[in-house]
Amino acid sequence: MSTTPATPATAGAAVVPPLFQGLFDDAAVFPPGNLPVAEAVPAHRAHRAAPYADAVGPLLCGAGRLGELAAAVDAAGGTGPRLRVGLVLPGGSPELGPALTAAAPFELAGVELATRDAREAVAALDLLLPPDVPAAVELPRELLRGDGLEEVLDVLVDSPYRAKFRTGGVVAGAFPDEAELAGFLTGCAQRGLPYKCTAGLHHAVRHTDPATGFEHHGFLNVLLAAAETDPKAAAEILAERSGAVLAEAVRILTDRQVTVIRNSFTAFGTCSIAEPLDDLAALGLLSPDLTPQEDR
Repeated sequence: MSTTPATPATAGAAVVPPLFQGLFDDAAVFPPGNLPVAEAVPAHRAHRAAPYADAVGPLLCGAGRLGELAAAVDAAGGTGPRLRVGLVLPGGSPELGPALTAAAPFELAGVELATRDAREAVAALDLLLPPDVPAAVELPRELLRGDGLEEVLDVLVDSPYRAKFRTGGVVAGAFPDEAELAGFLTGCAQRGLPYKCTAGLHHAVRHTDPATGFEHHGFLNVLLAAAETDPKAAAEILAERSGAVLAEAVRILTDRQVTVIRNSFTAFGTCSIAEPLDDLAALGLLSPDLTPQEDR
């Protein structure tokens, strides 16, 4: 297997490096972005037609807004390929069947199911989810403390489904500290369990938001911590606030390390596609040609 360092940007035509391909799920309609669905549909189609399209995952949509989403697609003329949609089900398993039916007009990229009972969620997904559709299971963070985390991860590792972890929100308490997030990441790494994250990760480097005072994890920190099985080592990476340090660590990743990282940390939801791409370009990890035109 190759041990050549993975090059963040290549000579010639600009391409999205493998470390960032499909990493950014489009959560534009969710807080704090709250883009109207009628605007989110053409914006997402523009992302999918842009030079940086390989970095962009599906448009995420809550179960309660699928009708609104279908109307927005019809209003836009319904041209082009079917909209690729990730279903977010905050209401748990009771939403699954009706949401799958309502999602029929779209290309279903995946399902994200919130629950308080991992076994019950797995059973519902086994029963109703089409076999070619991936899914992620999210439990409230208060149920993932202590032995609860081990129990949930053990349930999921015996299933075909990923874990999902919430890394932020609209209140300070929605942001886990380094130790809590490191416990989740290393618990998954020890089991070979893939996962996605959501919220609070739209910037590359750990920082304190000047407007809110909230402590945000950086998605580069999480990517680099994803390969760790030692909680202390992972927490140290999550605490790093130097973009230069993180960028250099990314530059020396081998192809094998990139594969391990992305097999673990598969994607995260972000209400902005532009901000993470701009951050990567500013750190020299992405060609400026692969950032949204309006930001240049």
